[in-house]
Amino acid sequence: MFLGEQMTFGRAVMTIQAELARPSRVTEDDSAKRRQILNGATTVFLEKGFDAASMGEIARAAGVSKGTLYVYFDDKQALFDAIVQEACLIHAERVFEFDPADHNVPGMLTKLGIAFATVMCRPEQMSAIRTVIAIADRMPDLGREFYQTGPARGAAKLAAYLDAQVAAGVLAVDDTMIAAEQFMGAVMATSFRRTLFNCGAPTSEEIAYAVGVAVRTFMAAYGPR
Repeated sequence: MFLGEQMTFGRAVMTIQAELARPSRVTEDDSAKRRQILNGATTVFLEKGFDAASMGEIARAAGVSKGTLYVYFDDKQALFDAIVQEACLIHAERVFEFDPADHNVPGMLTKLGIAFATVMCRPEQMSAIRTVIAIADRMPDLGREFYQTGPARGAAKLAAYLDAQVAAGVLAVDDTMIAAEQFMGAVMATSFRRTLFNCGAPTSEEIAYAVGVAVRTFMAAYGPR
């Protein structure tokens, strides 16, 4: 098997939570080195797959010694868990937090759209997402869990906010989940796919423009009638 049937996304979540909870073996000054290792590991996993990748190859790709590699990660699976969890934690960076009492829907959607697109298009986040996509065909449970924990969870939180605005008479939406998915798709239409295929990351101005169009389109469709 590619990573073994026992490896689940829930395990990846628990692994990274435990790592964050325990005292760190390295200082904050070493965060760049950890990032360097994760980037190297992502490159090797994408090229060779999990089974064929070795810690030696990962160390060479990251430009570190094997000894340094083991200071940060106990084994290859710990490295892979960290990459997968990093992709999932996109949605834990306070992006999808809403105040139901805030009825300034355009303002709330603008703030969400810019934050979401900016986080999703970060090079390190995109590398992690590509890694998950690369193995999802062989490990559908992992892909499913990633989707449910990340994108689907974010859409559900947005839908709950929209429900509150419908109840307040601010919006007229028949299906808030569909509306939430539509908005998130519109926000990412000109940034995420371009970055995913390595065609250049959008500038902050391009993100703001695309989000502005998405917000106006959303309000035209779902504003109070």
